[in-house]
Amino acid sequence: MNQINRVAIVGGTHGNEFTGAYLIQKFAQFPDLITRPSFETVTLLANPHAFAAGRRYVEKDLNRCFLKQDLQDPTLKSYEELQAKLIQDTLASNGDKQADFILDLHSSTANMGLTIILVNSHPLNLKLAAYLSQINPLVRIYRCSFQSIEENPFVNSLCELGFAIEVGPIAQGVLKATLFQQTEELVHALLDYLKEFNQGKISSNNETLILYDHLSVVDYPKKSDGTIFAMIHPELQDQDYQALNPGDPIFITFDDKTIIYEGASTVWPIFINEAAYYEKGIAMCLTQRQQINI
Repeated sequence: MNQINRVAIVGGTHGNEFTGAYLIQKFAQFPDLITRPSFETVTLLANPHAFAAGRRYVEKDLNRCFLKQDLQDPTLKSYEELQAKLIQDTLASNGDKQADFILDLHSSTANMGLTIILVNSHPLNLKLAAYLSQINPLVRIYRCSFQSIEENPFVNSLCELGFAIEVGPIAQGVLKATLFQQTEELVHALLDYLKEFNQGKISSNNETLILYDHLSVVDYPKKSDGTIFAMIHPELQDQDYQALNPGDPIFITFDDKTIIYEGASTVWPIFINEAAYYEKGIAMCLTQRQQINI
């Protein structure tokens, strides 16, 4: 793509993640903040009912409702499934309403800092992520790629260009000024980069980028009835993006027995003890740290 014509900033995909939702409200109130001369910037509060209730979702996780076959299935009629179809009509329809770039704003109870979540490796996404990580050393890049857009259930499946920004740690249903301001700064830097891209001012020089590639997820230790019998070990808590080596503590049982990581190689866990992931059976995501040339 040679020209970005429409950028969509989405917040409140999860209703209890207030950073993005309130940024959307701020941008809607002060549109000049996100206005750039060469493209239109629109905002979207993705899950207004969940936001009003202060809940992650009403019936179903909205950020798992964008599988292509689900969007095309007329029998799926939960609130979030209908909302996903409405968002598709708003951001991914043909013509003037088509978004060329979608930025989805999230927050996490895990110590994720300022994380960019890539769902594909489009060159512009990689270059933009590299730029944001260069101007802010707190930015890390997590790549959770899908084989095809049909397998991607996230809002960002609606557009090849774009990604999510995940910030934390912050409690659900809470605003934290520092994270709010840091997220807003990233949004402004991103929009400025896209403005420069439209003006042909982005260099094509080779760059390097540190990526954390998704490997797998780890569930909490559970009994046969599904009851958790161990917690994240204190030495691992809040150590997102830090190396976890074979033999390191990973869980501690309620009777104070340490469970070690028994993998064959070093990994870098993220989303450690994310509150929203208990229901998904995820204690953490394991990643592989690598440096790539782009």
